[in-house]
Amino acid sequence: MPGPMSAEPPVLPDADEARRWAVEELAKPEYQSAEPGWLDRLWRDFLDWLASLDGPAGMEGNIAAPVTGVVIAVLIAAAIIVARPRLNARTKNPQEVFDDDTSVSASDYRDSATAAAGRGDWGAAVVHCFRALVRAAEDRNVLDARPGRTADEVARELARVFVPEARRLDWAARTFDRIRYGHGAAGRADYDAMTALDASLQSLKPGDAPAYPAVAP
Repeated sequence: MPGPMSAEPPVLPDADEARRWAVEELAKPEYQSAEPGWLDRLWRDFLDWLASLDGPAGMEGNIAAPVTGVVIAVLIAAAIIVARPRLNARTKNPQEVFDDDTSVSASDYRDSATAAAGRGDWGAAVVHCFRALVRAAEDRNVLDARPGRTADEVARELARVFVPEARRLDWAARTFDRIRYGHGAAGRADYDAMTALDASLQSLKPGDAPAYPAVAP
């Protein structure tokens, strides 16, 4: 009778079943559409290799099948690792201003910016402050609340309404992208400049410009 620590060995697929698993998994459309060029070539070579296997019988087959199964499992895992970031990148604009939560107010973003600045996290403080000025513009109907808007689009649209701040808006958009998506560093001076821009926009009136100017191509 087996002892308490004994365990049955894992069930491994034979060569034919392992080939079927790999073909069914890696032939899914999401992997094919997300592959870079080198992975496409590797995939074709791998399918050729699978087709060349004859499923040896006897002792050699018993040894080869587990090895084949392990190799296929590793390749499937590698395909998932490579494909998933590319698939995720397609579902979301990589440089949009806001994350998915649309309930955060301009005041909330300013509070988050102040808290981040208080602990010396200047990058987060700048990002929150930029989001605050964008959300404030939406609240004032200067910008329409359009999902997926980028910082560059914000700068161009607001510059048509707040012409005196066009240069600082361009700087703010580039700074936001550099910190949020380029992993750049920020300092106290960046935060002070962003908060000053936010305050300036709050004090300005849109004037006679249309509320929702078209984005230039």
